[in-house]
Amino acid sequence: MPIHVVNEAKRCLQCKNPRCRTGCPINTPIPDMIRLFRENELEQAGEMLFRNNPLSVVCSLVCDHEKQCEGHCVQGIKGAPVHISSIENYISDAYLDRMELKPEPRKGQRVAIIGSGPAGITISVLLAQRGYDVTLFESREKIGGVLRYGIPEFRLPKEILDRYKTQLIRLGIKIRPNTAIGRALTVDDLQRDGYEAIFIGTGVWRPKKLGIPGESLGHVHFAIDYLVNPDVYDLGNDLVVIGAGNSAMDVARTALRKGVKHVTVFCRRNQAAASVREIEYAIADGVEFLYGARPVEITDDGVRYQQASFDEEGNVTELSEPKFFPASSVVVAISQGAQNRIVSTTTGLEMTDHGLLATDDHGETTRPGIFASGDVVLGARTVVEAVRYSKQVADEMDEYLQHLAAEKTQGDAQ
Repeated sequence: MPIHVVNEAKRCLQCKNPRCRTGCPINTPIPDMIRLFRENELEQAGEMLFRNNPLSVVCSLVCDHEKQCEGHCVQGIKGAPVHISSIENYISDAYLDRMELKPEPRKGQRVAIIGSGPAGITISVLLAQRGYDVTLFESREKIGGVLRYGIPEFRLPKEILDRYKTQLIRLGIKIRPNTAIGRALTVDDLQRDGYEAIFIGTGVWRPKKLGIPGESLGHVHFAIDYLVNPDVYDLGNDLVVIGAGNSAMDVARTALRKGVKHVTVFCRRNQAAASVREIEYAIADGVEFLYGARPVEITDDGVRYQQASFDEEGNVTELSEPKFFPASSVVVAISQGAQNRIVSTTTGLEMTDHGLLATDDHGETTRPGIFASGDVVLGARTVVEAVRYSKQVADEMDEYLQHLAAEKTQGDAQ
């Protein structure tokens, strides 16, 4: 057992009013987790973590802990906070292969889950545990969605997702890879075949563009496309990444690992949107930042941009005359939106003004029996937010399915 994890657990003060738990978006029972760990009840701690958050082991690696649990730790007021993420990772990673999920008796009701990202995996697990016959449809060859195809290996080892797949199959979930709903099969086909409730968790895979000249040139790429398979790209020696969120950091750090010599991040504002930890890692890897750089055109040899000046509040006070920054390749990383493949092939589904799938407060879309959550509803958010919202949607789907079953029983009795 890594001694630093034990030492960190011993530093926990077991606060009566745990600020760390308040800072966690999914309200992880952190003091209880650490207490059980210190009492050598690792399996009980792991079971508790999984029950609260089926993607606990993933969140222990990719959450912005400095702003969440660890950022609220009392120990951090005068010194270093307890390294909660390491403790959670140790427990949840050890428990992932040991756990034996026992579903309730089969209800004989089919549920379709479209998309195997954080939302899809969460709802698959929760509904399968409650006795529903769950089929998970994934458009790519392996499950994980953004966890597999949008987060680099050095941040989230993909073997974790393979272990999740093993547990999903053990739980009785059927997985149908390489099946994009909205192509050969549609939502109407699923309902025809007896799926009484359908969940859409297809994520946001359509890149947002800058809208400046040069975006269609051959050396320009989008972050979400690059991260799916960086090995197929030849970026040359000098890369400019436009955008400064976590995806931009992933692109920059991945590119350096794939042989690019120099990476410069263009940040429109006077500070980056990425988490402090990701920025620090990027700087440690050798990424350079150009703050206030506002691209106006991409050329064959680089990027033309205006340099912004800011006041103390971060407001732009002046824009320079266009400057030129040489680059062999450019990656645009300014977020992404939802694709409309399912909406275009399904009557009754509506989109929001932001191009996302419209739902009510309970996650139900504008077509009865079809639910959605995750990035396709909220936009590009964090994994833990997707899990938190998906837990609520799973409850709503369960209630909806129980109501259908009750109506059917009543109808048969008459």
